[in-house]
Amino acid sequence: MDGGADEKRMRLRYAGACRVCGVELPAKVEAVYERTTKTVRCVSHDVYPAVEPAVVEVVEPAVVEVVAPGVVEVVESGTAGASARREFERRKAKREERIRTKHPKLGGLMLAVSEEQQSTTAWDIGALGEEKLGKGLNRLASDRLRLLHDRRIPRSTANIDHLAVTASGVYVIDAKKYRGRPHLKIEGGLFRPRVERLIVGSRDCTKLVDGVLKQVDVVRGLLDDDVPVHGVLCFVEADWPLIGGTFTTRGVQTLWPKKLYPKLQAEGPFTADAVAEIHLRLAHALRPA
Repeated sequence: MDGGADEKRMRLRYAGACRVCGVELPAKVEAVYERTTKTVRCVSHDVYPAVEPAVVEVVEPAVVEVVAPGVVEVVESGTAGASARREFERRKAKREERIRTKHPKLGGLMLAVSEEQQSTTAWDIGALGEEKLGKGLNRLASDRLRLLHDRRIPRSTANIDHLAVTASGVYVIDAKKYRGRPHLKIEGGLFRPRVERLIVGSRDCTKLVDGVLKQVDVVRGLLDDDVPVHGVLCFVEADWPLIGGTFTTRGVQTLWPKKLYPKLQAEGPFTADAVAEIHLRLAHALRPA
């Protein structure tokens, strides 16, 4: 339990220092986090000694960032697929209310034997794709691989599915749960302008690339010029071949989770402190959707 509304006893995800005695508190040690002052202190300085508080381990989506010695900030990494899931539930509930109001006696039966509209199920499918990829990404989280899920783009109704801040840069990841095999179709060449089209099965999905490029531009505008920003389209359940299959179109990498994870875990020039600073900056600029 909390030692009061403004305090929580937990295991620190990252190192800090006790605000009372100044002793260093390493990662994973039990400490008391004070929400009001955004500081931590030793358990021995607990002002509620008569009550044995439960230990709460900080896991995604909440991450404790060390801002300065003895000062921490809780960064909400967000919940993958949260906004898409809410929109699906909203549309589903609205349809149910409409049918039950119009058909008080047969509404339940009509709902049981009819299917949701495609425009509604698309939100469910999208949420499932984001949720599945989010779980896989969360398993990779470390001090040099930090995540943000479902972030709203300022002054827009659009959102970014996943952001991974890594040792090699920032990855803007758009999760898609599409059927069919993604492939690149190139038109034009010597005598006509070269045009690259993303095809999934028989569908022209080139607009997905346009969407990722816009997200990359937003993120790039929030960071210093020396921070690489990579655009990724990750198809979680597409019909990928056993060998090869990944490709890049207009700078956007198109692949599936198993191919994405090693890229995020690759070595790079950014230290754990630099990753934490970039992560914090993006978390402040791009709030949960």
